[in-house]
Amino acid sequence: MEILRINAVLAKTGHASPSTIYGLVKQGLFVRQISIGPRAVGWTDSEIDCLNRARAAGKTDEQIKKLVRDLHRRRTAE
Repeated sequence: MEILRINAVLAKTGHASPSTIYGLVKQGLFVRQISIGPRAVGWTDSEIDCLNRARAAGKTDEQIKKLVRDLHRRRTAE
């Protein structure tokens, strides 16, 4: 597993800005970031890949929200 910083997440998802990512997080359409230091956050590459596959498969926003909830549950269960 690799932890991606915001610029890598933007490049991997095609989103234009950090505010877009954080807005999607607030809507439940993107996984929450994880703390990797006192002033640093990141996202796991596997969760980003999973979201990209779901979007490419044409999943609806409601299906994406369920996926995000499932990913968060898995993350905390490990």
